[in-house]
Amino acid sequence: MLKKVLIANRGEIACRVIRTCHRLGVATVAVYSDADRDALHVSLAGEAVHIGASPAAESYLRGDIIIEAARKTGADSIHPGYGFLSENPDFAEAVASAGLRFIGPSPKAIRAMGLKDAAKALMEKAGVPVVPGYHGSNQAPDFLQAEAERIGFPILIKARAGGGGKGMRRVEDAAGFKEALASAQREAQAAFGDAACLIEKYITHPRHIEIQVFGDDHGNVVHLFERDCSAQRRHQKVIEEAPAPGMPEEMRRAMGEAAVKAAEAISYSGAGTIEFIADASEGLKADRFWFMEMNTRLQVEHPVTEAITGVDLVEWQLRVASGEPLPKRQDELSIHGWAFEARLYAEDAERGFLPATGTLTHLDLPETSARVDSGVRSGDHISPFYDPMIAKIITHGPDRATALSRLSNALREVRTTGVTTNAAFLRRLTMQADFAQGRPDTGLIDRHLAELTMVHAAPPEAIALAALAFAGALRLETSADPWASLSGFRLWSDAADFVELQHRGEHIPVSFSAEGDGQYAVTIENKIRHLRLSRSADTYSLEIDGLSHRLHAVSDDETITVFQGGENWQFGLIDPLAGDDEAAGGGDRVIAPMPGLVKLLRAVPGAIVTKGETLAVMEAMKMELTLAAPRDGKIADVLVAEGEQVAEGTVLLVLEPSAESGDA
Repeated sequence: MLKKVLIANRGEIACRVIRTCHRLGVATVAVYSDADRDALHVSLAGEAVHIGASPAAESYLRGDIIIEAARKTGADSIHPGYGFLSENPDFAEAVASAGLRFIGPSPKAIRAMGLKDAAKALMEKAGVPVVPGYHGSNQAPDFLQAEAERIGFPILIKARAGGGGKGMRRVEDAAGFKEALASAQREAQAAFGDAACLIEKYITHPRHIEIQVFGDDHGNVVHLFERDCSAQRRHQKVIEEAPAPGMPEEMRRAMGEAAVKAAEAISYSGAGTIEFIADASEGLKADRFWFMEMNTRLQVEHPVTEAITGVDLVEWQLRVASGEPLPKRQDELSIHGWAFEARLYAEDAERGFLPATGTLTHLDLPETSARVDSGVRSGDHISPFYDPMIAKIITHGPDRATALSRLSNALREVRTTGVTTNAAFLRRLTMQADFAQGRPDTGLIDRHLAELTMVHAAPPEAIALAALAFAGALRLETSADPWASLSGFRLWSDAADFVELQHRGEHIPVSFSAEGDGQYAVTIENKIRHLRLSRSADTYSLEIDGLSHRLHAVSDDETITVFQGGENWQFGLIDPLAGDDEAAGGGDRVIAPMPGLVKLLRAVPGAIVTKGETLAVMEAMKMELTLAAPRDGKIADVLVAEGEQVAEGTVLLVLEPSAESGDA
């Protein structure tokens, strides 16, 4: 067994690897950037080495510095995790040249599968079915458009060196092809240093199903069954499950055999995933799936495979890297129950899934109802430099319905303040009818996006609890003085208080009077409601108009967040002495909705623009966001430059009326 492993990664995957190493008695070394100096993975490892500045290009992508850190600490191996350098064959070679063991496949295998076009050609030769498309080297836009028209729309543009949905665009017709191609190429260049793209036929009822494979240095290869990753948004996985719903045994066997054949074709050793696209228009069938790509690393969603097989895949990686044969043969592997994984991200689903940054002032994750893989704690800062994942929430059960119910309930327990998360969106997805009934496909989220991201109005019980909290009625009293426990007590009259809440830009006046024994009369929107309030630890039981509700409230600086049933509402308090600070300019400004890089500017002073026209493109947390003109007008001023890093709220462009727009 290896003696000391350096983990060339960060966040939850670094913590995940460290925990298995500790269980096996293997010493660990963490690496960290400036932004991660106080990160959880640093505190969990036996040793930690600083490797550079916050941007990944100056730290986690510096293979030379990472290898030097391994030498300096006496590590005998490097685990790359996923992302960063995990599928970089030059890094794997450099690790081996330094006399260290790379915990992953050979550089030759990584290269064979690293470029999607070459990988597809190799798979065709090996007899693995491949999606129709163009996988050649000609990148001329006119040529690629002609190929797209030959294949037939809709088509999918994919970065040949890509993964994780980066550099991928669906195109419905020829009119939008070249703009989508340029956008995909920019994103591919930024993410992978390679702008080349390939074109594939878009399957209209697609299921994304992948097979976990594992090989060793002794020529053994097995598969550990399938995962369904069809619940996606912008080609990025949201909730994964294993096994795949509706999977016929004949198709499971065919996909497993194809995946093993693919791995054997490149003498694969270590953990890998063969990704297939399946046509589910007539249900899953053994002759309706095609190879998409191979990920030559551990996948983010590997815990669902662990849950249904009882295998620790990181332990297998360590054993194979130590020269041991695979711990189990194919006939010793079987499926037990069902598992789900939900990716909890720092993003605002109700604002178009904008990445969220800031300090996690409060973080509650399920402790007993689910497995939680996380790399952050309360008080940690979510920066714009890396992937915005907060945690992976994994549940397991004897059947799909039980595992899904456990996931939904676990998501209900997620409570965060300081940074917006997608927890409510995830929970709504678990209850969406098609998904709940086992009919996922890659277009499901887009079709139901409105219901999954709709703004839920704050209910009376949440408003009442926030008002009582701001008025001080929820304080836990520690004094034995009975006079001190009479919240809202008045000597000559009934207790009466008034607060004006702010929620999503609206003012909500609330008045209430204490009636003793935890009872209040509360007036919201001119309607009097009678409520009874009790508290147990951090849970409030609030009976209002005869209905009982369980809520949580968390105070954060000048706001109070109320959590109920998987939803949450944040309230502020209006200062009656402060003036109304109205945003100047209204629709005359284009403002950065998130901190990030100004990737592209298409606006110059004096230019006439129309509503919806693309003016700028921003990039943050691996996501590209297009900013459009809010109305017709003329560009009055451009306040930023391409390549500039800006903060959230920065004014990028200013519009003014124009004679052409009819506003003059």
